[in-house]
Amino acid sequence: MKRSVPVISLLIFFLIISTAVFAQDKQSQLPLIMQKSYFEVNIGSINYPFSAKEMEPGFDFESVSIPHVAPRLVLFGYEFNKYLAAQITYMRPVLWVKYNYKYDNVSSTRTVWMNVAGLTIKPQIPIGPHFSIYGEGGLGIITRHGFNHAENMPVVKNANYATFLFGAGMKYLINDRWALQVMTAWSPANKKANQPYTTFIAPGFSYKLHPISESRRKMVAESGRIYPKQMVKLGFSSNILGYGVNNFLSEGKIPVFWGGEAEVKFGSSLIYQRNVYHGLRIFSLDWGLNMSVWQTNVNNDRFFTLAVFPVFRFNYLHLKKADFYFYYSVAGPCYISKTTLDGYLMGGHFTFQDTMGTGVFLGPKRNFIAEIKIAHYSNGNLFTRNDAVKIPLSIDFGYAF
Repeated sequence: MKRSVPVISLLIFFLIISTAVFAQDKQSQLPLIMQKSYFEVNIGSINYPFSAKEMEPGFDFESVSIPHVAPRLVLFGYEFNKYLAAQITYMRPVLWVKYNYKYDNVSSTRTVWMNVAGLTIKPQIPIGPHFSIYGEGGLGIITRHGFNHAENMPVVKNANYATFLFGAGMKYLINDRWALQVMTAWSPANKKANQPYTTFIAPGFSYKLHPISESRRKMVAESGRIYPKQMVKLGFSSNILGYGVNNFLSEGKIPVFWGGEAEVKFGSSLIYQRNVYHGLRIFSLDWGLNMSVWQTNVNNDRFFTLAVFPVFRFNYLHLKKADFYFYYSVAGPCYISKTTLDGYLMGGHFTFQDTMGTGVFLGPKRNFIAEIKIAHYSNGNLFTRNDAVKIPLSIDFGYAF
């Protein structure tokens, strides 16, 4: 299964390195890079006038369906002051554009995938205590995954190029953290890539982080909970139990993770993690390094991956000598040594690492770690090919200090 989450590499890499370098000695305070950061969710209408113009000669156009519902996320925003911010965005439709066409009097239906990533500057003008207006401009990355009628017969070609991205909006500040807004974004057409313009308009909301208060940090210090600062883990993966868990979580009624066309038979990993922030009881944020070697299930292709990644950990059960947790790691920038695995195309040597699992810290000082997880590698549709890699159930054992 191909993924299109937006997770954007430059942002995540910057966030991880910044937390590593600038993180507070006391882990109960947010890292400096996050103390003026914000996140946004906007859900509205996307439009790009696809038509017969995007089709290659030799095919008969019948119709095109353009679903308009789409989310646009600010994956990471940073507010330098009340007049200027910068942000990394990702936008895609909920459903893909659908072409109906004929070749040799035989009708066919195929889809075109579209993603728009952005890195923009955001000037802001406050209007009174609750309202502000803003503009937006910068770099956009358009990725279009077209389709072929046969192996060497493209109907709508792939496209991947840089362009301008502009936008504007009005924001209503509910308080110093939450805000509601209405916004729009636009990217121009590209004749060389045969790509129409893109427009987007939507309502949404934003959430801004702030430094943790001293009173809250005092409560954390007095809670008596143990939060390991660093950990080293060894991981082992095998498909001996199949891929049922992966498939259920990626293709079930409520998909919460991703699969992949290429499947790993077995592998091993060396992992280092460092905690950069933890709350009073539940939430922790880590960054980490992962070096792994793998072998695929069909052709026994051997390859390795090297990733830097964030970890969002949620402690759900605290006992006298054990703490149980669930964790989710998404969009960790990663190098993958091979771009073709079992005949499937990864798109390039750059990809993202995602993992999801549950684990436990054991012992009076929480020194020992045991985890079970699944994982996934894909480029988030930043490239026109993204067949992705599915990692089956894995077990990690480690030591925390």
